[in-house]
Amino acid sequence: MSDTTLTADTTRAHGVSLTAAAATKVKNLLEQEGRDDLRLRVAVQPGGCSGLIYQLYFDERFLEGDETVDFDGVEVIIDNMSVPYLDGASIDFKDTISEQGFTIDNPNAAGSCACGDSFH
Repeated sequence: MSDTTLTADTTRAHGVSLTAAAATKVKNLLEQEGRDDLRLRVAVQPGGCSGLIYQLYFDERFLEGDETVDFDGVEVIIDNMSVPYLDGASIDFKDTISEQGFTIDNPNAAGSCACGDSFH
């Protein structure tokens, strides 16, 4: 399986997929934290120079209306307000000489800012 292979169907629950590389990185980060009770929360919030910003962070909470999918042992959770903005998006992790970090390929984004941190 290549690092960009998706680890689950994108048609389940919230419609967001996580690549094998991203799932591995999340698992490694959770191991470093010594926590097995955290989920990867992905959210969309107003802000940034294009209108909306992505937020990725670890969360121990499960809130009413949250949608969740397990990707090879990594639980990705999205609040119901963010689901329409993220449906069909893919989260990857890149570690190359020119790019390092989590990336979100979102077909719902009509455009983004130069820094790549916000979209509309």
